[in-house]
Amino acid sequence: MTSSYRHIGNIKGGIFLIGIFLVIGLFSYTRYLSSELREDNREVVKMYAEIIAKTVKDDSNTNIDFIFENIIKKVKFPIIQSGRNKNPQLWTNLPENIDSDRDRLKLILSMDKINKPIPLVFDDKINGPITFGYLHYGDSRLIQKIQIWTYIEILSIGIFILFGFIGFSFIRNSEKQHIWVGLSRETAHQLGTPVSALLGWLDYLKNDNSNIEKILPEMESDIERLQQVSRRFSKMGSKPEMEFFDLSKRVESVLSYLNRRIPTLGKKVDLVNDIDPDIKIMANGTLISWTIENLIRNSIDSISGEAGLIRLSMSQDQNNVKIRISDNGCGVPKKDWKNIFRPGFSTKKSGWGLGLSLCQRIINEVHKGNIYVLESRINSGTVFEINIPSG
Repeated sequence: MTSSYRHIGNIKGGIFLIGIFLVIGLFSYTRYLSSELREDNREVVKMYAEIIAKTVKDDSNTNIDFIFENIIKKVKFPIIQSGRNKNPQLWTNLPENIDSDRDRLKLILSMDKINKPIPLVFDDKINGPITFGYLHYGDSRLIQKIQIWTYIEILSIGIFILFGFIGFSFIRNSEKQHIWVGLSRETAHQLGTPVSALLGWLDYLKNDNSNIEKILPEMESDIERLQQVSRRFSKMGSKPEMEFFDLSKRVESVLSYLNRRIPTLGKKVDLVNDIDPDIKIMANGTLISWTIENLIRNSIDSISGEAGLIRLSMSQDQNNVKIRISDNGCGVPKKDWKNIFRPGFSTKKSGWGLGLSLCQRIINEVHKGNIYVLESRINSGTVFEINIPSG
């Protein structure tokens, strides 16, 4: 049980770490894209600066104005041309709320923090390079949209993780409630036969105690049955102990007990014993007996007619023990042959879907075998087959 909770904690931690990695990945990728786009913008601005520098030889500003109006204004990001003292002279693509020199100066400072301004340099043959201004530029709308979209994605991931945690907790709590109720029903199901038999014997003794010597062994058998049920449930969640025992005798004792108690269930069912003798196996006898009893009880529940028949056969080869339990009950639709082993799935109106799932866990996980529906036809019956390693 502690291991199960530890696994659940690991799953939650894993989901949280995945979310962190996604956020880091999105931020890193966005910074990479923004850096690439800014570098492209910088190359464009450098080219414009070179063009402006080459036309500055003209004493008039006609060429510079032409370049700015017809070339630079075609760009898709905010750009300001300033003088040597960084006072704005020409600009384009500025936000609508920038309408004064003071606002433009503030914008220049903010843009320079993101992108280093490109100097406008005139190469004078006498005095050498002369810086006569700067081109200041900001991020394009595409970069801004990418950054905004990143935050939207991170928010979406956060919401998804939050709902994932809430949904996971809800499902886990629902499963816990279902399991507890199911275990209660399974406990009542296991205790029902011996308890009802004991009540019957008590009523019988109240009216007639002359056959007490014959009745006492039967009552002892029912009490032993109650102890077996107690041992079965006490082993749940703990590591099962394996033993080498005669499986044939163990299963025959289960059949013998159920055969004597079937009349108390209000049904007429014949249990046919087709078990090979002297089948030895290394396994947990308590859990194997519980599995076989569960399958037989399921078969009894599936029989609604007056002439019920359940046949149990068991054989052994060099490596495996094969157990088959067949009945002439209502059958299972083929689409549900695997579903009936899922926890919570039941074809019975009053069922909780734990019996067969426990059987599968006992056979598959504890004994490294397998259990499955070999054959089933509606209103004709079902055949279950179990294969267990001999040890």
